[in-house]
Amino acid sequence: MGLNGPQVPVLCFGTWPLGGAYGTVDESRAIATMHACMDAGLTFIDTAEGYNNAEEIIGKSIKGRRHNLFIATKVSGLDHSSSHINKALNESLIKMGTDYIDLYQLHSASDRPIQDTMEDLLKYRDEGKIRYIGISNFSAEQIAEVSKAGPINSGQPRYSMLFREAEDDLLPAYQNNGIGVMAHSVLAKGLLGGRYKPTVQLNAEDERYKSGYFKGEMFERIHGVTEKLKDWAMAQGRDLVQLAIAWPLANPAVYTSIFGGRRPEDIVHCSKAWNWELTPQDLLEIDEIQGDLKLSMHSPPS
Repeated sequence: MGLNGPQVPVLCFGTWPLGGAYGTVDESRAIATMHACMDAGLTFIDTAEGYNNAEEIIGKSIKGRRHNLFIATKVSGLDHSSSHINKALNESLIKMGTDYIDLYQLHSASDRPIQDTMEDLLKYRDEGKIRYIGISNFSAEQIAEVSKAGPINSGQPRYSMLFREAEDDLLPAYQNNGIGVMAHSVLAKGLLGGRYKPTVQLNAEDERYKSGYFKGEMFERIHGVTEKLKDWAMAQGRDLVQLAIAWPLANPAVYTSIFGGRRPEDIVHCSKAWNWELTPQDLLEIDEIQGDLKLSMHSPPS
Protein backbone atom coordinates (compact mmCIF):
# COMPACT_ATOMS: atom_id res chain seq x y z
CA MET A 1 0.00 0.00 0.00
CA GLY A 2 2.09 2.90 -1.25
CA LEU A 3 5.59 3.56 0.02
CA ASN A 4 6.30 2.03 3.43
CA GLY A 5 2.74 0.79 3.76
CA PRO A 6 1.38 -2.66 4.60
CA GLN A 7 0.75 -5.51 2.22
CA VAL A 8 -2.99 -5.78 1.60
CA PRO A 9 -5.21 -8.02 -0.57
CA VAL A 10 -5.95 -7.05 -4.16
CA LEU A 11 -9.68 -7.20 -3.44
CA CYS A 12 -11.52 -5.10 -0.87
CA PHE A 13 -15.15 -5.45 0.14
CA GLY A 14 -16.89 -2.07 0.09
CA THR A 15 -19.90 -1.64 2.38
CA TRP A 16 -21.71 1.35 0.86
CA PRO A 17 -24.33 -0.97 -0.71
CA LEU A 18 -24.94 -2.59 2.70
CA GLY A 19 -25.39 0.89 4.11
CA GLY A 20 -28.35 1.52 1.82
CA ALA A 21 -26.86 3.12 -1.29
CA TYR A 22 -29.33 1.27 -3.51
CA GLY A 23 -32.13 0.88 -0.98
CA THR A 24 -32.53 -0.43 2.53
CA VAL A 25 -30.92 -3.80 3.24
CA ASP A 26 -32.44 -6.02 5.93
CA GLU A 27 -29.99 -6.25 8.83
CA SER A 28 -29.95 -10.04 8.94
CA ARG A 29 -29.15 -10.21 5.24
CA ALA A 30 -26.48 -7.54 5.61
CA ILE A 31 -24.81 -9.50 8.42
CA ALA A 32 -25.08 -12.71 6.38
CA THR A 33 -23.40 -10.90 3.48
CA MET A 34 -20.57 -9.79 5.76
CA HIS A 35 -20.15 -13.35 7.03
CA ALA A 36 -20.04 -14.62 3.43
CA CYS A 37 -17.39 -12.00 2.70
CA MET A 38 -15.13 -13.17 5.53
CA ASP A 39 -15.80 -16.85 4.83
CA ALA A 40 -14.65 -16.26 1.25
CA GLY A 41 -11.33 -14.95 2.56
CA LEU A 42 -12.05 -11.28 1.94
CA THR A 43 -10.21 -9.73 4.87
CA PHE A 44 -9.94 -6.14 3.59
CA ILE A 45 -13.12 -4.15 4.37
CA ASP A 46 -13.85 -0.53 3.47
CA THR A 47 -16.56 1.62 5.05
CA ALA A 48 -17.15 5.21 6.15
CA GLU A 49 -18.76 7.41 8.75
CA GLY A 50 -21.22 8.48 6.05
CA TYR A 51 -22.33 4.97 5.01
CA ASN A 52 -25.44 5.11 7.21
CA ASN A 53 -25.45 1.99 9.42
CA ALA A 54 -22.64 0.13 7.64
CA GLU A 55 -20.21 0.46 10.56
CA GLU A 56 -22.80 -0.99 12.95
CA ILE A 57 -23.33 -3.91 10.56
CA ILE A 58 -19.60 -4.53 10.49
CA GLY A 59 -19.43 -4.40 14.28
CA LYS A 60 -22.19 -7.00 14.62
CA SER A 61 -20.54 -9.22 12.00
CA ILE A 62 -16.89 -9.36 13.02
CA LYS A 63 -17.09 -10.37 16.67
CA GLY A 64 -14.29 -12.86 17.32
CA ARG A 65 -12.78 -12.27 13.86
CA ARG A 66 -11.34 -8.76 14.14
CA HIS A 67 -7.72 -10.00 14.33
CA ASN A 68 -7.98 -11.43 10.80
CA LEU A 69 -9.23 -8.23 9.21
CA PHE A 70 -7.81 -5.03 7.75
CA ILE A 71 -10.52 -2.41 8.26
CA ALA A 72 -10.61 0.95 6.50
CA THR A 73 -13.08 3.71 7.30
CA LYS A 74 -13.39 7.41 6.56
CA VAL A 75 -14.25 10.67 8.24
CA SER A 76 -16.96 12.01 5.96
CA GLY A 77 -18.21 15.45 5.04
CA LEU A 78 -16.32 18.71 4.74
CA ASP A 79 -15.85 19.22 8.48
CA HIS A 80 -12.31 18.17 9.32
CA SER A 81 -12.13 20.15 12.53
CA SER A 82 -10.33 18.56 15.46
CA SER A 83 -13.61 18.11 17.30
CA HIS A 84 -15.35 16.40 14.39
CA ILE A 85 -12.45 14.06 13.61
CA ASN A 86 -12.27 13.10 17.29
CA LYS A 87 -16.04 12.45 17.40
CA ALA A 88 -16.14 10.55 14.12
CA LEU A 89 -13.15 8.36 14.91
CA ASN A 90 -14.33 7.39 18.36
CA GLU A 91 -17.84 6.67 17.10
CA SER A 92 -16.39 4.44 14.37
CA LEU A 93 -14.38 2.53 16.98
CA ILE A 94 -17.45 2.02 19.14
CA LYS A 95 -19.76 1.03 16.28
CA MET A 96 -17.32 -1.55 14.93
CA GLY A 97 -16.32 -2.83 18.37
CA THR A 98 -12.61 -2.31 17.86
CA ASP A 99 -9.91 -0.27 19.55
CA TYR A 100 -8.06 0.65 16.35
CA ILE A 101 -8.67 1.38 12.66
CA ASP A 102 -6.16 -0.08 10.20
CA LEU A 103 -6.65 2.65 7.58
CA TYR A 104 -8.31 5.97 8.43
CA GLN A 105 -9.20 8.09 5.41
CA LEU A 106 -10.38 11.58 4.59
CA HIS A 107 -13.51 10.97 2.50
CA SER A 108 -12.97 14.26 0.65
CA ALA A 109 -10.90 17.40 0.92
CA SER A 110 -12.00 20.28 3.15
CA ASP A 111 -11.24 23.97 3.54
CA ARG A 112 -9.23 23.37 6.71
CA PRO A 113 -5.44 23.61 6.16
CA ILE A 114 -4.30 20.07 5.48
CA GLN A 115 -1.31 20.49 7.80
CA ASP A 116 -3.71 20.97 10.73
CA THR A 117 -5.78 17.96 9.75
CA MET A 118 -2.66 15.85 9.36
CA GLU A 119 -1.47 16.89 12.81
CA ASP A 120 -4.67 15.44 14.29
CA LEU A 121 -4.38 12.22 12.30
CA LEU A 122 -0.75 11.72 13.28
CA LYS A 123 -1.70 12.20 16.92
CA TYR A 124 -4.24 9.38 16.67
CA ARG A 125 -1.71 7.23 14.85
CA ASP A 126 0.81 7.77 17.64
CA GLU A 127 -1.89 6.88 20.19
CA GLY A 128 -2.55 3.60 18.34
CA LYS A 129 -6.13 4.42 17.35
CA ILE A 130 -5.24 4.36 13.65
CA ARG A 131 -2.38 2.61 11.85
CA TYR A 132 -2.28 4.19 8.38
CA ILE A 133 -3.69 7.30 6.72
CA GLY A 134 -5.49 7.58 3.39
CA ILE A 135 -7.51 9.96 1.24
CA SER A 136 -10.49 9.63 -1.07
CA ASN A 137 -11.89 11.69 -3.95
CA PHE A 138 -9.04 14.23 -3.92
CA SER A 139 -8.00 16.19 -7.03
CA ALA A 140 -4.48 15.92 -8.44
CA GLU A 141 -3.58 19.27 -6.89
CA GLN A 142 -4.95 18.19 -3.51
CA ILE A 143 -3.01 14.93 -3.71
CA ALA A 144 0.23 16.85 -4.20
CA GLU A 145 -0.62 19.17 -1.30
CA VAL A 146 -1.54 16.48 1.20
CA SER A 147 1.56 14.49 0.31
CA LYS A 148 3.71 17.31 1.62
CA ALA A 149 1.85 17.40 4.94
CA GLY A 150 2.53 13.84 6.08
CA PRO A 151 2.59 10.13 5.21
CA ILE A 152 -0.34 9.16 2.98
CA ASN A 153 -0.50 5.45 2.22
CA SER A 154 -3.57 5.18 0.03
CA GLY A 155 -5.98 7.07 -2.18
CA GLN A 156 -9.41 6.21 -3.52
CA PRO A 157 -10.44 7.56 -6.93
CA ARG A 158 -13.44 6.45 -8.98
CA TYR A 159 -11.98 4.14 -11.62
CA SER A 160 -13.61 1.54 -13.84
CA MET A 161 -13.76 0.41 -17.45
CA LEU A 162 -16.53 2.94 -18.08
CA PHE A 163 -15.22 5.85 -15.98
CA ARG A 164 -11.53 6.30 -16.81
CA GLU A 165 -11.00 9.98 -16.00
CA ALA A 166 -8.60 9.04 -13.21
CA GLU A 167 -6.07 8.00 -15.86
CA ASP A 168 -5.67 11.62 -16.99
CA ASP A 169 -4.20 13.09 -13.81
CA LEU A 170 -5.21 11.26 -10.63
CA LEU A 171 -3.39 7.96 -11.13
CA PRO A 172 -0.16 9.73 -12.20
CA ALA A 173 -0.46 12.03 -9.17
CA TYR A 174 -0.79 9.08 -6.82
CA GLN A 175 2.15 7.29 -8.44
CA ASN A 176 4.34 10.40 -8.40
CA ASN A 177 3.71 10.80 -4.67
CA GLY A 178 4.21 7.16 -3.74
CA ILE A 179 0.56 6.59 -2.83
CA GLY A 180 -1.14 3.27 -3.58
CA VAL A 181 -4.53 3.38 -5.28
CA MET A 182 -7.70 1.67 -4.08
CA ALA A 183 -10.05 1.90 -7.06
CA HIS A 184 -13.66 2.47 -6.02
CA SER A 185 -16.91 2.09 -7.99
CA VAL A 186 -15.25 -0.56 -10.19
CA LEU A 187 -18.69 -1.95 -11.08
CA ALA A 188 -19.75 1.57 -12.13
CA LYS A 189 -22.72 1.56 -9.73
CA GLY A 190 -24.01 -1.61 -11.36
CA LEU A 191 -23.59 -0.60 -15.00
CA LEU A 192 -20.93 -3.32 -15.18
CA GLY A 193 -22.89 -5.79 -13.10
CA GLY A 194 -24.73 -7.38 -16.02
CA ARG A 195 -28.00 -7.39 -14.06
CA TYR A 196 -29.78 -4.27 -15.28
CA LYS A 197 -31.44 -3.85 -18.65
CA PRO A 198 -32.73 -0.62 -20.27
CA THR A 199 -36.25 -1.44 -19.05
CA VAL A 200 -35.20 -1.31 -15.38
CA GLN A 201 -37.24 0.83 -13.00
CA LEU A 202 -35.11 1.83 -10.02
CA ASN A 203 -36.60 2.50 -6.60
CA ALA A 204 -36.67 6.10 -5.40
CA GLU A 205 -34.49 5.04 -2.42
CA ASP A 206 -31.76 4.06 -4.88
CA GLU A 207 -29.04 6.70 -5.30
CA ARG A 208 -29.04 5.90 -9.04
CA TYR A 209 -32.74 6.75 -9.38
CA LYS A 210 -32.13 10.09 -11.15
CA SER A 211 -28.91 9.12 -12.92
CA GLY A 212 -28.93 9.79 -16.63
CA TYR A 213 -26.72 6.74 -17.10
CA PHE A 214 -29.60 4.45 -16.11
CA LYS A 215 -32.20 5.75 -18.53
CA GLY A 216 -32.90 6.51 -22.16
CA GLU A 217 -30.54 6.27 -25.11
CA MET A 218 -27.43 6.52 -22.95
CA PHE A 219 -28.37 3.43 -20.94
CA GLU A 220 -29.20 1.56 -24.15
CA ARG A 221 -25.77 2.42 -25.54
CA ILE A 222 -24.01 1.37 -22.35
CA HIS A 223 -25.99 -1.87 -22.22
CA GLY A 224 -25.06 -2.68 -25.81
CA VAL A 225 -21.35 -2.38 -25.02
CA THR A 226 -21.52 -4.22 -21.70
CA GLU A 227 -23.32 -7.13 -23.35
CA LYS A 228 -20.37 -7.47 -25.74
CA LEU A 229 -17.95 -7.26 -22.82
CA LYS A 230 -19.98 -9.96 -21.08
CA ASP A 231 -19.61 -12.22 -24.13
CA TRP A 232 -15.86 -11.56 -24.22
CA ALA A 233 -15.49 -12.42 -20.52
CA MET A 234 -17.52 -15.63 -20.94
CA ALA A 235 -15.20 -16.67 -23.76
CA GLN A 236 -12.38 -16.48 -21.19
CA GLY A 237 -14.32 -18.68 -18.77
CA ARG A 238 -15.27 -15.70 -16.59
CA ASP A 239 -18.08 -13.16 -16.53
CA LEU A 240 -18.68 -9.41 -16.71
CA VAL A 241 -18.60 -8.82 -12.94
CA GLN A 242 -15.24 -10.55 -12.53
CA LEU A 243 -13.91 -8.63 -15.52
CA ALA A 244 -15.01 -5.31 -14.01
CA ILE A 245 -13.29 -6.15 -10.71
CA ALA A 246 -10.09 -7.41 -12.32
CA TRP A 247 -9.73 -4.66 -14.94
CA PRO A 248 -8.51 -1.79 -12.67
CA LEU A 249 -5.80 -4.06 -11.24
CA ALA A 250 -4.12 -4.16 -14.65
CA ASN A 251 -3.08 -0.54 -14.12
CA PRO A 252 0.28 -0.41 -12.28
CA ALA A 253 -0.94 2.40 -10.02
CA VAL A 254 -3.76 0.28 -8.58
CA TYR A 255 -3.16 -2.20 -5.76
CA THR A 256 -6.74 -2.92 -4.69
CA SER A 257 -10.12 -3.10 -6.41
CA ILE A 258 -13.09 -2.30 -4.16
CA PHE A 259 -16.38 -4.00 -4.92
CA GLY A 260 -19.61 -4.20 -2.98
CA GLY A 261 -22.61 -6.46 -2.77
CA ARG A 262 -25.90 -6.92 -0.94
CA ARG A 263 -26.46 -10.66 -1.24
CA PRO A 264 -24.37 -13.46 0.31
CA GLU A 265 -24.63 -15.53 -2.86
CA ASP A 266 -22.86 -12.84 -4.89
CA ILE A 267 -19.77 -12.62 -2.70
CA VAL A 268 -18.02 -15.92 -3.37
CA HIS A 269 -18.45 -15.44 -7.11
CA CYS A 270 -17.04 -11.90 -7.06
CA SER A 271 -14.09 -12.93 -4.90
CA LYS A 272 -12.84 -15.25 -7.62
CA ALA A 273 -11.70 -12.23 -9.62
CA TRP A 274 -8.56 -11.93 -7.46
CA ASN A 275 -6.41 -14.16 -9.67
CA TRP A 276 -7.47 -12.88 -13.10
CA GLU A 277 -4.47 -11.04 -14.52
CA LEU A 278 -5.43 -9.37 -17.78
CA THR A 279 -2.74 -9.38 -20.44
CA PRO A 280 -1.84 -6.45 -22.72
CA GLN A 281 -3.65 -8.27 -25.52
CA ASP A 282 -6.73 -8.66 -23.32
CA LEU A 283 -6.73 -4.93 -22.61
CA LEU A 284 -6.47 -4.12 -26.32
CA GLU A 285 -9.42 -6.35 -27.12
CA ILE A 286 -11.46 -4.77 -24.33
CA ASP A 287 -10.66 -1.29 -25.64
CA GLU A 288 -11.75 -2.31 -29.14
CA ILE A 289 -15.09 -3.55 -27.82
CA GLN A 290 -15.63 -0.44 -25.74
CA GLY A 291 -14.71 1.97 -28.52
CA ASP A 292 -15.32 5.60 -27.60
CA LEU A 293 -17.73 4.85 -24.75
CA LYS A 294 -15.89 6.68 -21.97
CA LEU A 295 -18.23 8.18 -19.39
CA SER A 296 -17.72 11.22 -17.18
CA MET A 297 -19.06 12.05 -13.73
CA HIS A 298 -18.14 15.68 -14.34
CA SER A 299 -20.67 16.04 -17.14
CA PRO A 300 -23.26 13.26 -16.70
CA PRO A 301 -26.28 13.07 -19.02
CA SER A 302 -29.42 14.72 -17.63
